Amino acid sequence: MVHKSDMSFPPLKNDLIIRAAFGEVVERVPVWIMRQAGRYLPEFQEERKKHDFFTICQTPELACEVTLQPIRRFDFDAAIIFSDILVIPQALGMEVLMKPGVGPVFPEPLVHPSDLSKLDTNVDVRTKLNYVYEAITLTRHKLEGKVPLIGFTGAPYTLMGYMIEGGGSKTMSKAKKWLYAEPEASHKLLKLLTKVIIAYLIEQVAAGAQLLQVFESSAEYLGPTLFEEYSLPYLEEIAAGVKDGITQRGLGDVPLIVFAKGAYHSISKLSYAGYNVVGLDWTVDPNIARDFVHIAVQGNLDPCALYAPKEDLIAKTTEMVRAFGVRNYIANLGHGIYPDMDPESVRTFVDTVHRVSEEIMKKGDPYSQLYT
Repeated sequence: MVHKSDMSFPPLKNDLIIRAAFGEVVERVPVWIMRQAGRYLPEFQEERKKHDFFTICQTPELACEVTLQPIRRFDFDAAIIFSDILVIPQALGMEVLMKPGVGPVFPEPLVHPSDLSKLDTNVDVRTKLNYVYEAITLTRHKLEGKVPLIGFTGAPYTLMGYMIEGGGSKTMSKAKKWLYAEPEASHKLLKLLTKVIIAYLIEQVAAGAQLLQVFESSAEYLGPTLFEEYSLPYLEEIAAGVKDGITQRGLGDVPLIVFAKGAYHSISKLSYAGYNVVGLDWTVDPNIARDFVHIAVQGNLDPCALYAPKEDLIAKTTEMVRAFGVRNYIANLGHGIYPDMDPESVRTFVDTVHRVSEEIMKKGDPYSQLYT
């Protein structure tokens, strides 16, 4: 377990992303990217030659090292702890394998509602997922206050999808079948996942996480009706439960980011779901987002744009920053970076966000929208 004696962290030197999340004025737009610690980095690939994926996740020293790798390379404004959304199904008693070239695989997925009885409904995430908290605490120290550390989780429907599909899916038809054919069992599973997620996120903050992101990566498989019945209420419950929990434990005010990929139809409702930031995928027009989201936004360059020649990438990144404006904004990709990406494209993206946003602020560029 993480001991209180370990919790005297170095002072934070760069709080741009925290201030941006809370809607405060910043000197430049903060930037990080989803999956920034991962396969596109040669140094990560070296670690993977020595250790399997979940060994890295479950070994605090290794998870810390991998988390720090992109921070050493690039001028990111945040680190995100190296882990995986599927540690929660593992904690509930399900086996998850990471197969090269395939991705996550559940040898025994949930097939029938009766399979819910196999899950550990009384799991204690404080002990079962302690390796994540130890990694967070260690990483906070190793960062030496350079940038804040983000903790994260998968959202209930996204986790439910993996648990039923047995891995990734192009249709999520098995999981969606449950929503139509077994609504009671679906809500039972989603409620269990919500309870566990809330406890998990609170413990991440207790361990040292300074921001939290909830990944509803499979929202794109739900239309507006299904999203508002099987996703949004649980996202709202998570935000309320986490905020209440960290307040009760005197852990301060931690910004919450929600990223519901493909839920363009509900970004306005997401902005009222209790989060501080709404993450946007690359299909959302920045101007429309600003019309419908009243809080800070995050995103949303198409990850494939990083394949473009350098000058084109600079132009696309500049266009993105100008479209969103420099207030209430965190720059990111519209989804995770791809494993075959050239790291130098990441450097170009990050440096361009910083340079362009600083220029806008210094010149008072009339073409940039300044949101209060």
